[in-house]
Amino acid sequence: MKQEEVNLCQIQEWYPKFKSVSIKTLIHELPESFVEYLLDDHGPFLLPVSVINEDALPNRIHNSEEEEDYQVSEGSGDEAEQPPSPPSFPELELKIKESIESLGGAVFPKLNWSAPKDSAWISTTGTLRCTSFSEIALLLRSSDSLIHDLCHAYDSCSDKSLSRPPNFYLALRKWYPSLRPEMEFRCFVRDRLLVGISQREVTGFYPALLEKKSALEVVIREFFMDKVSQTFELENYTFDVYVTMDDRVKLVDFNPWGAFTLPLLFTWEELEQNCAEEGHGVEFRIVESQSAVRPGLKTAVPYDYLATGPGSGWDQFLRNADQELERQTRRDRPGKERWGRLVEWVEKAFFTRLNKLFEIDASERNHKVLLLDKNLLTLIGDPKLFIILVFPRVAPPSLVHCEHFALKDLSL
Repeated sequence: MKQEEVNLCQIQEWYPKFKSVSIKTLIHELPESFVEYLLDDHGPFLLPVSVINEDALPNRIHNSEEEEDYQVSEGSGDEAEQPPSPPSFPELELKIKESIESLGGAVFPKLNWSAPKDSAWISTTGTLRCTSFSEIALLLRSSDSLIHDLCHAYDSCSDKSLSRPPNFYLALRKWYPSLRPEMEFRCFVRDRLLVGISQREVTGFYPALLEKKSALEVVIREFFMDKVSQTFELENYTFDVYVTMDDRVKLVDFNPWGAFTLPLLFTWEELEQNCAEEGHGVEFRIVESQSAVRPGLKTAVPYDYLATGPGSGWDQFLRNADQELERQTRRDRPGKERWGRLVEWVEKAFFTRLNKLFEIDASERNHKVLLLDKNLLTLIGDPKLFIILVFPRVAPPSLVHCEHFALKDLSL
């Protein structure tokens, strides 16, 4: 693989040529200060200050009394522990706000090559949908996969002379809530010939694709011949497409052949062999049964979400919750037999949506608390009484009683 191949697959390079057949996109060059912010892994996780008061977590409650705990008084000798101020990128934020509005109010972000799919878990919707600069910054700053773009894009190049591209770009792509993941496909091109097509979403079985397979292959091959083959410069590459309900094909992305590009339902060896066989046509692969479903190829949830063993944040949190519940009930009903309700987690390795567990109170119905392991440990030091009391009432529908948690009557 050559650096030129990698460079031509950057969205700011290919999108202008394929704008008419792709998803509507607006592209911004990122200032180096914002790139440095994305790369900074020292100190606390800080979101940029919004100059237009658009917070990624808009319903957070700010308690002035608690904030005083972080103030360092003069002469305390703790000046070195003063927390850093969050960054601000007013010019970039205003440009992005304008672009989001022109794209219908919601976008999904992407850097030169990659989108922050691995950080979708941290958003309030569990998707890449963003409506503000702060939400975009949250996804980008939380993503590990974007480190590829920022630091390792040329690692597989035989003529590597750069460690990173001269400039980074943020592509804002129009968000379509009706898109169906099973209708996205990856196409493999070798020596300018289409040699393979793979279902892009390999973690699910979609029976309807079995009936549509032949028709889908026809429209994708026609799109390649009419729109891609004579326009894209490279001889070997992959491209992703989305097929709409009325059989229109939209170009989603380009990627280099091999290296960090996932072959999905193929292996690179199989694709190379297909090219070598004379007269071999296009091979189209989809997940044809539930047993053929592939496991997820990227980590979608931090381990903190699933660790419930002794010593974990969840373990200590529940122990302290039990003690706090006992203290409350004894204080409120002295001299009487006291009963309480305690939430007990049942470990479920597949349970991936723990980021929308609690609402603070009835007056802040949309306020969500993100429960990372470190946040649970923080709560242990300063217990919040509402957590135990409101959990059964506000738990989201994705939490199934007796499967994900159990409510127990405890005699105190």
